[in-house]
Amino acid sequence: MPTIVVRYRPTKEHADHNQRLVEAVYAELAATRPADFAYSTVRLADGTFIHTAESVEGANPLAGLASFAAFLDGIGERCEPGHGPDPQSATPIGSYASDVSRR
Repeated sequence: MPTIVVRYRPTKEHADHNQRLVEAVYAELAATRPADFAYSTVRLADGTFIHTAESVEGANPLAGLASFAAFLDGIGERCEPGHGPDPQSATPIGSYASDVSRR
């Protein structure tokens, strides 16, 4: 699986529900702990969500998660017109992490 970046913007009335669905995916990932897989999500101030997934293996472990199936169900209807999911392959250039505390 190459690095994939997905960007979309739910409507204001669906944004918090969408976030809860995403959080459920992270809970299932924490329970199943797929190896050689990195996944991150941010919610921008304008309501846009950006997901980044990268796997060393060819398979996408998200595909086997019940929580991810629930997240995908109706994603198009939750989004603002013209701002539905836009998955794109990406080329990693670099990353850095220090001992930062997430708030």
